[in-house]
Amino acid sequence: MSDWFETLEGLHDHLWDALVQGIVDPNHPARYLTLATTGPEGWPEARTVILRGADQIAGAVSVFSDLHSAKVASLRQNPRAALHVWDAGGRLQLRLTGTVTIRHGQAVAHIWDQLPSVSRESYGVAPAPGKPIAAALDYVKSPDPAAFAVLDCTISSIDVLHQGSVHRRASFDRTQGWHGQWLVP
Repeated sequence: MSDWFETLEGLHDHLWDALVQGIVDPNHPARYLTLATTGPEGWPEARTVILRGADQIAGAVSVFSDLHSAKVASLRQNPRAALHVWDAGGRLQLRLTGTVTIRHGQAVAHIWDQLPSVSRESYGVAPAPGKPIAAALDYVKSPDPAAFAVLDCTISSIDVLHQGSVHRRASFDRTQGWHGQWLVP
């Protein structure tokens, strides 16, 4: 019997298992992804987000955001994004690229209704996220369902690198039916 990292199918299944674990286990490394977008000036922008959904069948992942954040503005201009996960314990790097759809308002009201009140405080801050303020705490948190957005990323490709005693790297592409291809690490 082979280890999960020795076959393309094993790598593919393991990376999706890791993403799903990132949703349910607050201590799992896949919970905190780096989301990279292209800003209005054409510069890359990267920030940490919390993984909220992963669907292997749909080939999609989801995160939450304040609708008034810079990342949402960037995604409205260019919906392409990259997500990065580093699992130091598993010696596993995941790089996902895809196109993001922004859902808000009535389309996400059922999700807002299920959020704990402490989580709701992250959506609806004044002034808007990223705006200049005179002092560190010159802002007000006011939970606002109209400021809540779900960013759904339809994955187009995944690059996975396992840095075990022997490094293995593979790519998986939606247009190829997620059929894997070994790559030089």
